[in-house]
Amino acid sequence: MEDDRVNLTEAQKKARRNRSIALAVALVGFVVIMYFVTIIKLGPSILDRPM
Repeated sequence: MEDDRVNLTEAQKKARRNRSIALAVALVGFVVIMYFVTIIKLGPSILDRPM
């Protein structure tokens, strides 16, 4: 079988990298927002519970 891989240009590689970085930043942002929303919903009394 011959080499069926697609060779990307430098511009395509850069665009792929930029998309990957943007997706990673969006995912981290979503996780941080969900963390803070969870902490806010639980309230400050979560720290005063007996162990």
